[in-house]
Amino acid sequence: MFERLLGLDTDLWDRFAQMQRELDEIFGRALPSAAIRGVPAGTFPAVNVGETTDDVRVYVFAPGLDTDKLEVTLEGNVLSIEGERQESVPDNATVYRNERFQGRFRRVLSLPETVDDERVNATYKDGVLQVVVAKKAEAQPRRIEVKAH
Repeated sequence: MFERLLGLDTDLWDRFAQMQRELDEIFGRALPSAAIRGVPAGTFPAVNVGETTDDVRVYVFAPGLDTDKLEVTLEGNVLSIEGERQESVPDNATVYRNERFQGRFRRVLSLPETVDDERVNATYKDGVLQVVVAKKAEAQPRRIEVKAH
């Protein structure tokens, strides 16, 4: 819209936008989703959230953590995961590239309001933290008996 007012070639801008999309596709650096659940690229740790009829399951992909430095809290329906991943390169090493996240992190997730914050289980195995939060009894589906007349 403003390009025409300023006398700029709109086709040129379209070509730049197309080139940017192609470069993002080639290098895998596309912008994060604009959806409400989208997070910026490089957010650590990566998280998957899903639910069954009985519970909500959160999978946190964070290899190399010391579980003693991992803190998981649930207040109401807000899940907080905090921890630290130590540097894996010796102090006297020359580093040419370091793409692995290190340092403190914190992720805060809103879970459905149907979760029961009294019934939570967290386990860490093979670099994946799994947090299972049971749903409240009143949120469970109930089978209604149909009576014949």
